[in-house]
Amino acid sequence: MPNSSPSALPVGRSLLYLIVAGIAWGTAGAAASLIFRVSDMGPLALSFWRCVGGLVLLLGALALRPRRAVSRTAAEPRGRRTARILGTGIGLTVFQSAYFAAVQNTGLAVGTVVTLGAGPVLIAVGARLTMGERLGRGGLIAATGALAGLAVLVLGGGAAEVRPLGVILAVVSAAGYAAITLLTRWLGRDGGATDALGTTTWAFAIGAVGLLPFAVAEGLVPHTGSPLRVVLLLLYVAAVPTALAYALYFAGAAVVRAATVSVIMLLEPVSAALIAVSLLGERLTSAIVLGTLLLLAAVTGLAFAEARTAAVRRRVEEMERIEEEAVAV
Repeated sequence: MPNSSPSALPVGRSLLYLIVAGIAWGTAGAAASLIFRVSDMGPLALSFWRCVGGLVLLLGALALRPRRAVSRTAAEPRGRRTARILGTGIGLTVFQSAYFAAVQNTGLAVGTVVTLGAGPVLIAVGARLTMGERLGRGGLIAATGALAGLAVLVLGGGAAEVRPLGVILAVVSAAGYAAITLLTRWLGRDGGATDALGTTTWAFAIGAVGLLPFAVAEGLVPHTGSPLRVVLLLLYVAAVPTALAYALYFAGAAVVRAATVSVIMLLEPVSAALIAVSLLGERLTSAIVLGTLLLLAAVTGLAFAEARTAAVRRRVEEMERIEEEAVAV
């Protein structure tokens, strides 16, 4: 929803922030693929180090944040803030851990496309089941298209390109992403200020603590013949597709409409697929291309359906306001 406050970013700059965030997120899986190729690090250990690195950088961002920004977001009740932090922390941990495992199992292109394609559909279905939000004809068509895309990927892709376990892990990752979004939407139904940067920082702290025992069991410090390369890749994952991308996303999403954000975020799977083919040597079969197009079309359809629904809702609210003013006169 657009932010009408005087301190809001210009729309053009907000769109640029979202574009950079989407492309940056698309590189996280590529960095993970490179780490998996040159070391024996597992997805849980990688997710742990991403949480730790992101936490350190976000703590620095919090320390540098102006005091007035803190005061504007201090109104959220403590109980709701606690629920938001815990839910976001758990959802974020599942989201990124399962995503890295999917990339390791079935490749960057398929893992990213399934995760980002299934996420918005799960959000739409979850909102219908938990909050009674109507899917509408556009939502039903989009959900059907997403299921068709998943079916094409699983059934049409060769075993060397698409592994069912990897697709399942990607759907689990999408479920974690959807849970975060639904929780945020449910807690924000009554309005009120929220501290997105603070919540994300605490979420990374929860993820780091929760993942630590699993990362230790998996191998906290990997065996590798290229330790400097692994360290540089880990630093990149923590800095660019984590701390920087989340900061840009929250800044841009506060100004740009949610439907527009959904479409722009399609840059993530697109950029991941381009990196997978051009730099990592992954092969895209016709089934993978068709399944990818179906998933991306489903997300685009959901975004436009949301935009139409929001426009109708605004018109109805405006008419009701005019009627109330007329009665008052």
